[in-house]
Amino acid sequence: MPPLIKPSECDVLVIGGGPAGSTAATLLAERGYKVTLLEKAHHPRFHIGESLLPANLPLLEKLGVADAVRAIGMEKWGARFVSPVHAHEQTIEFADAWDKSMPMSYQVRRSEFDEILIRNAAKKNANVIEGCQVKEVVFLSDSKGALVQARHDDGRLESWNTRFVLDASGRDTFLGNRLKIKNSSKKHNSTAIYAHFTGAKRDVGKQEGDITIFWFAHGWFWFIPLTDGLTSIGAVTWPYYLKTRAQKPLDDFFEETIALCPQLAQRLEDARMQTAAEATGNFSYACERTHGDNYLLLGDAFAFIDPVFSSGVMLAMQNAFDGADTVDTCLRHPGQAASALKKFDQRLRHGPKIFSWFIYRVTNPTMRDMFMNPANPFRVKEALLSVLAGDVYGTTPTRRSIVIFKVIYYLGSLFTLKRTFLAWKMRRRNIRPVDGAVATVR
Repeated sequence: MPPLIKPSECDVLVIGGGPAGSTAATLLAERGYKVTLLEKAHHPRFHIGESLLPANLPLLEKLGVADAVRAIGMEKWGARFVSPVHAHEQTIEFADAWDKSMPMSYQVRRSEFDEILIRNAAKKNANVIEGCQVKEVVFLSDSKGALVQARHDDGRLESWNTRFVLDASGRDTFLGNRLKIKNSSKKHNSTAIYAHFTGAKRDVGKQEGDITIFWFAHGWFWFIPLTDGLTSIGAVTWPYYLKTRAQKPLDDFFEETIALCPQLAQRLEDARMQTAAEATGNFSYACERTHGDNYLLLGDAFAFIDPVFSSGVMLAMQNAFDGADTVDTCLRHPGQAASALKKFDQRLRHGPKIFSWFIYRVTNPTMRDMFMNPANPFRVKEALLSVLAGDVYGTTPTRRSIVIFKVIYYLGSLFTLKRTFLAWKMRRRNIRPVDGAVATVR
């Protein structure tokens, strides 16, 4: 690291000003810590992942931003599933989950939502610096903290001595990459193409804001209505499919992809693409560890699986709450640090583990049948809806019913063994990495 002007001092330095970073910075600043948050972009900035879960709402209340999010959000009371092999569409409502206290959530433009969170962090006395990208983190000996170097947009270098680092850098996975602990998932692999549209056909009334999931031959689509008339449309596909684009303009390729799903194409027949299509790959990964001496990984900086159940923002914010508690214990009560870090590790891994079981099977014919024809023996439907609502960290007693749901799934797969084997074989082929389909492209 080149010599610099004397570093500034802080208790906690947060890398990234998305939902995880802004939430953690707010909570720690409220507890009296000197917090510096570095965000490489300037808010507002575009981001996908516009669909929140009901479990987000209590977290927004605790942060004091519930009213602000309500003002920009479109009410989301449930989700609709559309299958190419079923004659009907299936709607689920969060009010039917086990815990009836979380019946709805919101669809939000992430540029607005993320700005609310980061401005709240600044309001709570976190030192928020935008347009400043972290370039290097050097951890000091004897667990004495870290020296962090960053570059401002104007080229200035600045550094900080900090007692603790929180990596909330999202899919940039700053520490995961530099510590070489980030690994692509061997169980799942997908790519995404997405854009915003105007003029999409929506439901009316209470269901206007519901997310719709469309299965199609190469993966699935999301359809997310936003308050300003825009609709976020994205296709999450297997890597081989994005590779077939070759040199074709991405906007044209996306339009052709939409045409492969007649039910979605019908809802977009009078729509126009408002933003240029973007694509990204390498969707599924996890880091080998969740923490180390004087650092924690939060949200997508630790792991990302697949956006089909809109779990990303909720997991990131819950990680931030858990992370703030952990940092507080480590700094105030060093003798309790080991047990606090162990608990943090368990909770950080818990959410992705719960969701991943369903995500790995969501395109399986048996699972699709169960989603399209939900039944409630032993309250399995209520338990499933609790998971889809993000109720995976509380005290809702869904564990037994989720186990029964899995037993029903495995029995259904056994009774259709030939179909199950063919689906398994196809999935093995589909998740193989494909060169040239993993970089972000426009």
